[in-house]
Amino acid sequence: MQLPPSSAPAGHRPPAHEAVLAAAEVFIRQYAAENPGDGDPHRRLAEVTAEVERFGTYEHTPAELAFGARVAWRNAARCIGRLYWNNLIVRDLRHVTHPDDIAGECFEHLRIATNRGRIRPVISVFAPDRPGRPAATLLGEQLVRYADDPRSAHRVALARDLGWKGGETPFEVLPLLVQSAGATPQFYELPEDAVLEVPLTHPAHPGFAGLGLRWYSVPAVSDMSLEIGGVTYPAAPFNGWYMGTEIGSRNLADTDRYNLLPVVAELFGLDTRNERTLWRDRALVELNLAVLHSYERAGVSMADHHTESQRFLAHVDREKRHGRSVPADWSWIVPPLSGGATAVFHRYYDPEDPDLRPAFVHRTAGVPGGCPSGAV
Repeated sequence: MQLPPSSAPAGHRPPAHEAVLAAAEVFIRQYAAENPGDGDPHRRLAEVTAEVERFGTYEHTPAELAFGARVAWRNAARCIGRLYWNNLIVRDLRHVTHPDDIAGECFEHLRIATNRGRIRPVISVFAPDRPGRPAATLLGEQLVRYADDPRSAHRVALARDLGWKGGETPFEVLPLLVQSAGATPQFYELPEDAVLEVPLTHPAHPGFAGLGLRWYSVPAVSDMSLEIGGVTYPAAPFNGWYMGTEIGSRNLADTDRYNLLPVVAELFGLDTRNERTLWRDRALVELNLAVLHSYERAGVSMADHHTESQRFLAHVDREKRHGRSVPADWSWIVPPLSGGATAVFHRYYDPEDPDLRPAFVHRTAGVPGGCPSGAV
């Protein structure tokens, strides 16, 4: 369905208003095209125009918000797990603005998503930025992170500056940090019932359990803004479920993270004197096997990289049947373990479009991204 261009004469609005209206019109056209019969798009565009001219922004309907959040996941070029984008559970929490209440709803997000191990994709959308009134943000890459993870060093230091006394034991969960505009961040300890953790064991090596490793179940990304039609939601944590390599090949294996390959190699008695023994590769396989085994044993949803690669190609085929392109960053889509043996390796993809919206955008870098994973 075609919508008319804005009827207001050019030059009569501030540039910021024009930018919002231009983005809003693109989104309303897209919403109307994919949701035919859901109200009069001409009338909706007139309503949005009136709101923007009066307030400098506008308010999405609940249906628009849900659609925009799901399409932002569909547009996430770095995410391999987009087949189920339309099943994203969207929690409309735009009325929640106080840090205490935001923290409480983030904990509830984790409970809903965890679902006793049968992980559900969820997004919780808090208040948007408004002209001259930035909304609250969440400080940290994910709702759950560990204090001894080298990637968490800055957040640990900030939490301690605010009075947190933890961070002395392995795999200790960091507090959630919430900051209102211009205010000192507040920290909140995560309740035990909001974080389901999985102890890591190996199916063939009883000594693996002695390493004392574990990881959490829900990778809820919290350091990205959700942008829909010219409106920015700076606090919109979202999650899918883990792919095993995100934990086994990245979080636990990267040299700037837990760097466990030498530890695993020693446990399995691998010859580490020479790179040609492929000890790193063999240790990496054993570590990934332990992760997959442990999550399955605990009854927690997790995909393996071969299955997820097949699902991604199914997503590409389905989207093309709908006449939609699938932007993809090859370096992120190809798994970090046995990439050449997966279905996504031997092909090219549509390039990532930095202007594509709706989208999840890193607040610090201002570039699109967005994948409910734990690898970043």
